[in-house]
Amino acid sequence: MKKLLRPALFLAALLLAGVFVWAQREGRGGVAPAGVDPRQIQHSGETPNWTNTRGFEKDVFTFVRINYSSHGSRRGWGGRRWTTDYPDADLNLSYRLQQMTSMKVDPNGRTLTISDPELFRFPFIYIVEPGDLIFEENEVAILRRYLLNGGFLMVDDFWGEDEWDNLAEQIKRVFPDREIVDIPRSHPLFHRPFPIPETLNLQVPNYRLGEDSQYTGVTWEREDARECHIRGIFDDKGRLCVIICHNTDNGDGWEREGEYHYYFKEFSEKKAYPLGINIIFYAMTH
Repeated sequence: MKKLLRPALFLAALLLAGVFVWAQREGRGGVAPAGVDPRQIQHSGETPNWTNTRGFEKDVFTFVRINYSSHGSRRGWGGRRWTTDYPDADLNLSYRLQQMTSMKVDPNGRTLTISDPELFRFPFIYIVEPGDLIFEENEVAILRRYLLNGGFLMVDDFWGEDEWDNLAEQIKRVFPDREIVDIPRSHPLFHRPFPIPETLNLQVPNYRLGEDSQYTGVTWEREDARECHIRGIFDDKGRLCVIICHNTDNGDGWEREGEYHYYFKEFSEKKAYPLGINIIFYAMTH
């Protein structure tokens, strides 16, 4: 693994790479049909693209986003909360992995359901906005088997006690015999490859709150969501197999690449990208 730049030098690296500003428009994007480049539905003006060595296209890390059932309507768009920040967040984080580490990364990523037979080909999966997530009965058993056989799940971008209770209930169906615990900041995940200071508050707001926070100091979306929690579940060998990022929105930090200077500097550069890269690094090396 090549030596990575420290977070304080991250912005300089991006500027030198000439890829700091990618203009983005409002919108959540859509879901690319099978075989379609997700850049065709991105809502930014441009996201980076690259190719890997011919013949080794499958020997790469692939960012996999999970398509899940969602029956609630807190925000009026019900069953598509899993598409939040897609595809720009996935594309941008994949590029940063390719740029800042020696990992070879799939430039397009994938979206899969838990019951997709291809799930076990991929060691890392991502679930976003699980406040209304409902696992199907067959998905519970599949997800448990996937995680206990070396798979890794990252959960992100849900806020408040109501959404926490729903997620905890669904995870309990997968692991009735395991507890969700706070991950201590001494854990290797917070130290490699980017050293994240123990005193750094890892809460990443959405970009609107983030921009306003330079004047208001408010980075939480709800009054019962003031404190960011990084929690997880460990398997029998002590490997972290689930990481749950509660009261924070790393996906927006990846999605809003260079669109808002203060937001990028304070939240994307210092928090969302270092934590996201560290999580994937841990998932791929443990």
